[in-house]
Amino acid sequence: MSGLQSAANIPELRKRIFFTLAMLAVYRAGVQVPTPGINGEALAAFFQQNAGTLFGMFNMFSGGALENFSIFALGIMPYISASIIIQLLTVVIPQLETLKKEGEAGQRKITQYTRYGTVGLSIIQGMFIATGLEGMSGPGGEAIVLIPGLQFKLMTMITLTAGTSFIMWLGEQMTERGIGNGISLIIFAGIVARGPAAIVNSIQLIKAGEITLFFVPFILLFMFAVVAVIVFFETAQRRIPIQYAKRVVGRRVYGGQSSHLPLKINIAGVIPPIFASSIMMFPATLGGFIQIDWVQRMSAALSPGTVYYYILFVGMIVFFCFFYTAVTFKPDDVAENLKKNGGFVPGIRPGRKTADFIDKVLTRLTVVGAIYLSVVCVLPSVLISQLNVPFYFGGTALLIIVGVAIDTISQVESHMVMRNYEGFMKAGKVRGR
Repeated sequence: MSGLQSAANIPELRKRIFFTLAMLAVYRAGVQVPTPGINGEALAAFFQQNAGTLFGMFNMFSGGALENFSIFALGIMPYISASIIIQLLTVVIPQLETLKKEGEAGQRKITQYTRYGTVGLSIIQGMFIATGLEGMSGPGGEAIVLIPGLQFKLMTMITLTAGTSFIMWLGEQMTERGIGNGISLIIFAGIVARGPAAIVNSIQLIKAGEITLFFVPFILLFMFAVVAVIVFFETAQRRIPIQYAKRVVGRRVYGGQSSHLPLKINIAGVIPPIFASSIMMFPATLGGFIQIDWVQRMSAALSPGTVYYYILFVGMIVFFCFFYTAVTFKPDDVAENLKKNGGFVPGIRPGRKTADFIDKVLTRLTVVGAIYLSVVCVLPSVLISQLNVPFYFGGTALLIIVGVAIDTISQVESHMVMRNYEGFMKAGKVRGR
């Protein structure tokens, strides 16, 4: 409580928090604005019937926007997919790799390419969804699209693309002028907003007898256990000891102190499950709208609850754990910086030996982190599919909620620490002789 009061007393931090909350409120308001030409009752009945499929999971990540078929129906997933593609191309295309090494200017160019990719993917997904909706109907046989045709397809494609572009802009503004990662906070807000509906749906399932009261305490206990595991692994660190050599400059001695290099067990955070979920949703969503036999068989094989789905999902989580860690953390650069500043790992020679040692430790940590993410994301989903509990209580949703909350709180604390240091430095006046 005292920490929150301290944060409220800092004008800049208070402004950032209010800005973030205001942007999230704008996003949640846009989720309620429907796309024209849709029979809302028929679409809601369709999603209620398919709540346990990939449509239900996609609807969860979009915060209910797909169920309402609002202007934000595509959510932020096209942006995430474009980011994955650009990061993969950075490893393959030398020009993109050169841009990445150019610092802030190169990063702005890569961000621009990501935006172009987001618009392109949104156009493709919007056209596929509009075409698929024209051939779909509600449980009672009523048409979901009121007036099918080219006009509806173009209007839907433009509307959904504009909605995703606006969400992308909101996320970037929150990252720059607010607190936390804007894209992660948008997904976080969507999942949290679906929480009350999930609780009501679970109560209805209990009343209908589809969930027995005997399993309710077990489910709640299991959720608390998953949250505890997530908090433990997200805050756990492997600290590599660092010793700095003494340097004599004139009559003064610098260095000689001991420090450590903190390496998180899960450096990638919630990125691998989000990336994996995004890729798993894209082909299966297309399969749900394209009425072709082999596409339907592929969609059924990749639906949640199947063995192929979990195998591919775990494989993607492991891949993105290693890929994201390799992209964001460079052992060679860390070893070079330590060498320049006179630091070394006790018992390890500076330079290449230090880089190899850090890379070895990092690889082992990434293996543990990948196993942890796979278990947290898959095991609860398997149990939930057996107990007929909605997706909102699954491991992926809990991981995103807890992970984003921890990251946001850490950024708030960092701003408070910076503010304290600034106040300390401003308090005293340095005077010359």
